[in-house]
Amino acid sequence: MEFIKAIILGIIEGITEWLPISSTGHLILADEFIKLKQPTEFMNMFNVVIQLGAILAVVVIYFKKLNPFDKTKTARETQLTWQLWLKVVIACIPAVVVGLPLDKWLDAHFHKFVPIAFMLIIYGVAFIYIEKWAKTRPDKLVNLDSMPYQFAFYIGLIQVLSLMPGTSRSGVTILGAIILGASRFVAAEFTFFLGIPVMFGASLLKVINFMFSGSGFSFYQFSILFIASLTAFLVSIVVIKFLMDYIKKHDFTFFGKYRIVLGVIILVYAGISAVFG
Repeated sequence: MEFIKAIILGIIEGITEWLPISSTGHLILADEFIKLKQPTEFMNMFNVVIQLGAILAVVVIYFKKLNPFDKTKTARETQLTWQLWLKVVIACIPAVVVGLPLDKWLDAHFHKFVPIAFMLIIYGVAFIYIEKWAKTRPDKLVNLDSMPYQFAFYIGLIQVLSLMPGTSRSGVTILGAIILGASRFVAAEFTFFLGIPVMFGASLLKVINFMFSGSGFSFYQFSILFIASLTAFLVSIVVIKFLMDYIKKHDFTFFGKYRIVLGVIILVYAGISAVFG
């Protein structure tokens, strides 16, 4: 049963990591009903490291675009690839500076139903209104290659907001890029690429914290984590392709409405749980 639960959680992660609806929020909520029989320290690490499987899907799908050592690329294409990675690194700096010292504090105070519900609702409303506003002006940035370094840094600053559980890293960065003038397609693509170093770093930090917490990392726990991550990887490949096709014809308003509904449901559930225990 534990392995079946891990597969279900992997499916949830693979879907929610890329749709702007908060993967961490969904995993914490799912844990209320699909509980893995593991210590809290392991679950805190699990909910982050499982996202690594989803991130690897980006590496596979966009391997040619992200690989600066591809011999089939022209000199100009290679240069643009290195520039893309530099923009990603620049955008990661704010999250590293702010995220490292606040990691444990955020885990202790905000990995709870009520804060997650409020973040889902707040950013759900933001998606709806920002999409309405964005339709009133033309996109300034429609090609990822022409993104200025300063633009990338601003997206990195906005990404810091996603440290709060329930916000959605992809949701925050997509919103931020749209506000700055990027098309939905460029906003989504850069968000995917930005997730690679962010989630590798976050996963490494969580594993180190878990190992130094005094908890052992058994082969059984590793197996659960591996199965969940592999499932997230396979599901993510499908979801990424779906999202990139979806945004060619639709905006993100639906996801904003979904976030609001889910946030309200979580608040109601939290209230009922508090009353009836």
